[in-house]
Amino acid sequence: MKARVTVSLKPGVLDPQGRAIHHALEGLGFPQVADVRVGKVIELDVADGTTEDQVADMARKLLANTVIENFKVELA
Repeated sequence: MKARVTVSLKPGVLDPQGRAIHHALEGLGFPQVADVRVGKVIELDVADGTTEDQVADMARKLLANTVIENFKVELA
């Protein structure tokens, strides 16, 4: 079974990587981009029967820094 954890910075947390991408896009002639925020997607191959709560517990304990990041869990 597949599980996907999407991790993104919380609002208000500075995103230097997103800022650099935004600047580069403007330099490449894409002024219509107002803001860029960078996150990560972690795909897990888990045992059948693994619950969303179990994957969320993995995210809280290891995959996301919950002080500055939010995460979303999807099971497929």
